[in-house]
Amino acid sequence: MRYADGPTTEAEIRVEAAPGDVWALVTDLGFLARVSTEMQHAEWADGTAPGPGARIHGEHRHEAVGTWRTTATVTGWEPGRIFEWTVEPDQDGGPAAVWRFELTPDGAGTRLRQWARMGPGPSGLSGAIAHRPEKEERIVAGRLEEWRTGMARNLDAVRDALTG
Repeated sequence: MRYADGPTTEAEIRVEAAPGDVWALVTDLGFLARVSTEMQHAEWADGTAPGPGARIHGEHRHEAVGTWRTTATVTGWEPGRIFEWTVEPDQDGGPAAVWRFELTPDGAGTRLRQWARMGPGPSGLSGAIAHRPEKEERIVAGRLEEWRTGMARNLDAVRDALTG
């Protein structure tokens, strides 16, 4: 699996809460930053209101690379159903990543899925791959596993906050 191919990962959980309640948490940038393993802070940019085209400024931290900032644009917004944002690259070449929450009514609860795609534009991972191209598949697989673990933690936090 190569970075340029845009590899994806996801996690899913069922939450015993109405989609509207789940939606309120997954679109709350402060909540997401509190429960995330990497995102330290996020805010709607330039006073923009949440919705299509809104921009998000984020601050992130990873023990292997330190801290970095991102700017993302909301590219999917269907209230109660889809919240997606595309992370802009530091340079030309397409998005660095796309992240999405999908909510599906499931009886009295909600099926919540978090999904993400790497690249194909440059990101912090690009430097590691350029430095060790023979290990690209291992680097990508390791990062996808970190993402998957973080997603599972995010989804557990949503469930726990709503069903505590």
